[in-house]
Amino acid sequence: MRHLPFTFATIGLLLSACGDGGSTATTEPTRVNALETPSALPFGAPDFSKITDADFRPAILRGMEEQLAEVRAITSNPEPPTFENTIVALERSGQLLTRASAIFYNLTGSATNDSLQALRAELAPKLAAHADAIGMDPDLFARIKVVYENSDGLDAVDKRLVERYYQRFVRGGALLDDESKQRLKAINEELSSLGTAFGDNILKEVTASAIIVDDQAQLDGLTDAEIEAAATAAKEKGLDGKWLIALRNTTQQPALAALKDRSLRERIFKASVARNAKGDALDNRKNIARQAQLRAQKAALLGFPNWAAYVMDDQMAKTPEAVIQLLGDMAPVAARNAKAEAAKLQAMIDKQGGGFTLQPWDWDFYAEQVRKAEYDLDEAAVKPYLEFDTVLWNGVFYSAGKLFGLTFKERHDLPVYHPDVRVFDIIGPDGAAIGLFYGDYFARDNKQGGAWMSSFVDQSTLLGQQPVITQNCNYVKPADGQPCLLSWDDVTTLFHEFGHALHGMLSQQKYPYFSGTATATDFVEFPSQFNENWALEPSVFANYAKHHATGEPMPADLVAKLRKSTRFNQGYATTEYLAAALLDIAWHTLPADAPLVEDVEAFEKAALARYGLDLQQVPPRYKSCYFSHIWSGGGYAANYYAYMWSEVLEADAFAWFTANGGMTAANGEKFRATVLSVGGSRDGATMFRDLTGRDPQVGPLLKKRGLL
Repeated sequence: MRHLPFTFATIGLLLSACGDGGSTATTEPTRVNALETPSALPFGAPDFSKITDADFRPAILRGMEEQLAEVRAITSNPEPPTFENTIVALERSGQLLTRASAIFYNLTGSATNDSLQALRAELAPKLAAHADAIGMDPDLFARIKVVYENSDGLDAVDKRLVERYYQRFVRGGALLDDESKQRLKAINEELSSLGTAFGDNILKEVTASAIIVDDQAQLDGLTDAEIEAAATAAKEKGLDGKWLIALRNTTQQPALAALKDRSLRERIFKASVARNAKGDALDNRKNIARQAQLRAQKAALLGFPNWAAYVMDDQMAKTPEAVIQLLGDMAPVAARNAKAEAAKLQAMIDKQGGGFTLQPWDWDFYAEQVRKAEYDLDEAAVKPYLEFDTVLWNGVFYSAGKLFGLTFKERHDLPVYHPDVRVFDIIGPDGAAIGLFYGDYFARDNKQGGAWMSSFVDQSTLLGQQPVITQNCNYVKPADGQPCLLSWDDVTTLFHEFGHALHGMLSQQKYPYFSGTATATDFVEFPSQFNENWALEPSVFANYAKHHATGEPMPADLVAKLRKSTRFNQGYATTEYLAAALLDIAWHTLPADAPLVEDVEAFEKAALARYGLDLQQVPPRYKSCYFSHIWSGGGYAANYYAYMWSEVLEADAFAWFTANGGMTAANGEKFRATVLSVGGSRDGATMFRDLTGRDPQVGPLLKKRGLL
């Protein structure tokens, strides 16, 4: 997952996606605010040795004032509107706001505290109003419209920038009458506050729902290192002599694959699915029902039948019908495979004399046993060969070197916001540093769940900026002196998020609007999912899959089993994803006149039953009340389908790579030139054709997932 870049073009989406905050703190009069001038560190990296929480409020407020003044200068310009004095001037505007917001939102995601959370809540309506003040400025839109109507003489990139601005303003309400604009502004402000509250509740639930174990015997099945990490986590909470298992943001939890104690598995699963829906202060049900209603009303104001239609009109998919056809056609195939997998798991339970019917908290545990039986693959046998640092340096970084000529050099001279954060120079093929890469890999209570890429600085030749990219994961931090051993899913996550990072690192765009990952959401996951393929590329895999203690390579028979097992359990994996994606669509195809959803659980059940995905043993990857992607997490509302849409692209593109020589520098250069460097300056369909010479086909994906 990637977070939206911090530019004027995306500030409105950012507000509803990431939320925002509240504090009355002010800086001391004699102190210089470190955010109000560009950082003197390499590439404008944030100087965390000088930045304090108290800096954000005045910097962001002043940033809004400065940008409004810059917009007034544009609209009051007596010269006729031109591309340079209107569009380019807008691209240059808001640099203080962008700089301060980028750091602020990265911290509220990665290392937040009560002060920052409060500030998000305070700033949410202010930033929403700010975005609307610009996006609905009739004088500004009038100038943009003149440039748009006279853009035929511009080159392709400049012309696309004009078109995107025009469309952005129209989609933001520029053509509405005054009464409708006021209603839209009110909706936007309320949505921003609701999104913030949703995210705050999710973060607080991390602590509230953590599982405390009193008896170490219940942890049978976990490795010694995992048990020690759980003891350390409990000790940090003042719970000496106990063990703490924190919940990740997905429905299923990693520990369920290993824990032998069925009662503990059930306890963990039920705690997971009950998150933010327990009738307490952290309950998100009324919040999401209201968000869905407001989004539908906003779509109606803008001339669309529902929020999904509004969102997808600006994506590759274009319509909800196209998405529903793709996902709906896959649903019965995935469900059929999942039911067949469930039968195998039940057979394993019966063979062992279990005497119970398979439940969702049993799935991963018995799937591991079936995997061992059918593929003779034990996840515990794989992990010792997947030590985090080795995977990072000899896998992720190594593959970037083979494809794009990049190298990485860790540096320890730059201040960071948490001791776990690491900083690397990104070094191009000519040996010169082209930017910085921040890696934040371990879970914390004050860090949101999941994995994502973002940026402190976006590349732009117009602004003279080179990329400062961030990558976040949530691996369990090992106890001191112990290795961080990854599951295979963890490895693919690392490669996935680094694919987003490469999109930011290798951007070569003039305008911030088009920088890096600033593409359609159903295209942006293409580079990240494509990058996952290199995890199993033989030369890459052999370079990192080595025993953490002995350095011996993973045995050939274990490698073969791992490769064979990648199609294992794909019925379940596809079904849980489709269930979440279609749940997203169900919420966002509600019409504006639909009554407020009062029974969220019944709504979920009906939505999944519509596609034959109401499978008790295969819950959605995210249930509504902790589905951060669509209610507060990065602009994926009515867009969660993008992962599957993009997977069609990546599977077909990888088939093209394979047919054309595979992992070569020449193919890497073509991928860089046609996709990674292009950002949003071309539409996704055109970029895909530039790479492969044709439109995408779904066959390679079905083959890859073993669903044919």
